[in-house]
Amino acid sequence: MTTADHEADAAAMERLQAGDDLALNELMIRWKEPLARFLFRFTQNECDAVDLAQDTFVRVYEALSRYDARANFATWLFAIARNLCRNHARYKARHPQVSLDANVAPEGDATLADRLASETKSPAQDADTHELSLAVRAAIQSLPEDQRTATLLFEYEDFSHVEIARVLGCSAKAVENRLYRVRQTLREKLIRWLG
Repeated sequence: MTTADHEADAAAMERLQAGDDLALNELMIRWKEPLARFLFRFTQNECDAVDLAQDTFVRVYEALSRYDARANFATWLFAIARNLCRNHARYKARHPQVSLDANVAPEGDATLADRLASETKSPAQDADTHELSLAVRAAIQSLPEDQRTATLLFEYEDFSHVEIARVLGCSAKAVENRLYRVRQTLREKLIRWLG
């Protein structure tokens, strides 16, 4: 995110705090796709991701008075989303369900394997790419919640260590250490594909 984007977010939040409810639409338009991608990657369920994204924006509105304009809106937004994910995971653990619907990825994620595959690849290479994509997803899902959050924000949302630290409520050095451990864990889990 650029400085102009951060300033636009802060300005929209100030307008929202001043009673301009339409400013929330501006924030939703700017953040709905990155937020939905993060939530889908976290939950691996499109319906849950959509519900959690809506809940996140509801929480933003409800917590208007607690937002500090000097803070980075993105880190505040993703911290809210992370907390909702944690609550959702606890709820799911206590209330397991079997879904009859396939878990379909949001538009930007649905065809990761397809985007990686090219017309010049053989069917065997396409199958290997798809298998690797599934293995990476499974490996990321198996990470502890704090490592998964750090990985998703760093690798897919381009958050800095400092921004991730604000979301997780820890130091930037702790984030660096978590990402290092993630790389080690993923290397072990994906050794078959890494050679």
